[in-house]
Amino acid sequence: MTLANPPSVRFLLAHPAHLVACGFGSGLSPWAPGTIGTLFAWASFPLLRPWMSDFEFLGFLVVCFVGGVVAVHRTGVDLGVIDHGSIVWDEIVPFWLVLLFCPTHWLWQTTAFCLFRFFDITKPQPARYFDEKVKSGLGVMCDDLVAAGYALLVLATLRFVLA
Repeated sequence: MTLANPPSVRFLLAHPAHLVACGFGSGLSPWAPGTIGTLFAWASFPLLRPWMSDFEFLGFLVVCFVGGVVAVHRTGVDLGVIDHGSIVWDEIVPFWLVLLFCPTHWLWQTTAFCLFRFFDITKPQPARYFDEKVKSGLGVMCDDLVAAGYALLVLATLRFVLA
């Protein structure tokens, strides 16, 4: 996906919500910003994860999700499109959740990445409902949270079958 009107670095720095919602610049990619945002999540996960227990990391994700609802909504309003392609915080936080429950081996994480992107792009229900009907920061964040849930379900099934 190429953005017709990608925001500028100036826009990114104009408000802290923009910086967060646009994934600290990863959403400014003119090519496949959602994929780039998910790659940002994957690259930043090992930098964040060692500093927190599982419980602390889940708390961190809740704070990132709730703050993301606000940041994504503000940025979408400012851009004039509530789910603008440059907004990738909705990919980052749910993929961190997937990685938290994913085995650390690169093959599992690559599979998790592909599954998450597949479900984020295809938007099976109820993700499609949030994408089409809930036109707010909450809807933007929730459709990717559903995609994360589907990815985790498939990963858990694979682990069960392969065990």
